[in-house]
Amino acid sequence: MANIHPLSEVQSKNIGSDTIIWQYCVILKNAVIGNNCNINCQVFIENDVTIGDNVTIKSGVQIWDGLTLEDDVFIGPNVTFTNDLIPRSKKYPEIFAKTVVKKGASIGANATIIAGNTIGENALIGAGSVVTKNIPAGTVWFGNPAEQKGIIDTNGTITYL
Repeated sequence: MANIHPLSEVQSKNIGSDTIIWQYCVILKNAVIGNNCNINCQVFIENDVTIGDNVTIKSGVQIWDGLTLEDDVFIGPNVTFTNDLIPRSKKYPEIFAKTVVKKGASIGANATIIAGNTIGENALIGAGSVVTKNIPAGTVWFGNPAEQKGIIDTNGTITYL
């Protein structure tokens, strides 16, 4: 059973066991969240969202329609995802761009992930980075725009280029 703080508004019934949802979160009814996740305070999760098992989402993150976070993903505080490549007030695309963060990837605080990109398995995005393209598995990226700076193994050891 999920542990949901009473000061959160959780409409979804699709939340796995041992998931913790902290105060001041809003989770819409069609969102799917796996087991053993940690959803920190002040997180907003829209409808067309799938979150795997063992995912950590730190405070101040919005998970918009079209986003998938696979198992074992870490999303740092105030990471920004987009889902509309041509945003206009009161004009919505027929389909929002799909963004996927693959298994074991980590995204550092305040990074921005532009819609329609895939972050590869076990990739590491540094804090404050702006991701404008697909990121290969097992690579380290940071900067604005983000550039590859190294590779990372499954133990978290980084080899810089």
